[in-house]
Amino acid sequence: MSTLGLEIFFIVLLVVAGLSMAWFAGLVVWRLFKGQK
Repeated sequence: MSTLGLEIFFIVLLVVAGLSMAWFAGLVVWRLFKGQK
């Protein structure tokens, strides 16, 4: 496996992890605000 392929793989992994964390944080905030009403 080339260095470029490995680099692309880790960048994609980082993006996926970032998106999933952002989605989870948004879900938590949405549920907190929904719970207050």
